[in-house]
Amino acid sequence: MDKFSALNGLITNAEHDAEAFYGKGNKAAGTRLRKAMQKIKVAATEIRKEVTDKKKA
Repeated sequence: MDKFSALNGLITNAEHDAEAFYGKGNKAAGTRLRKAMQKIKVAATEIRKEVTDKKKA
């Protein structure tokens, strides 16, 4: 559950940059958003792997 909470935190933090990029056209926020999305992808993959391992056990 800790990994899921961490993923939720990453999404919450990325939301501010998404609003700045899409709402205000801030290009630097777009760069930060892309970086955050990559971290979210990695975290989600780790959670998927953990869930699969738990199901098989």
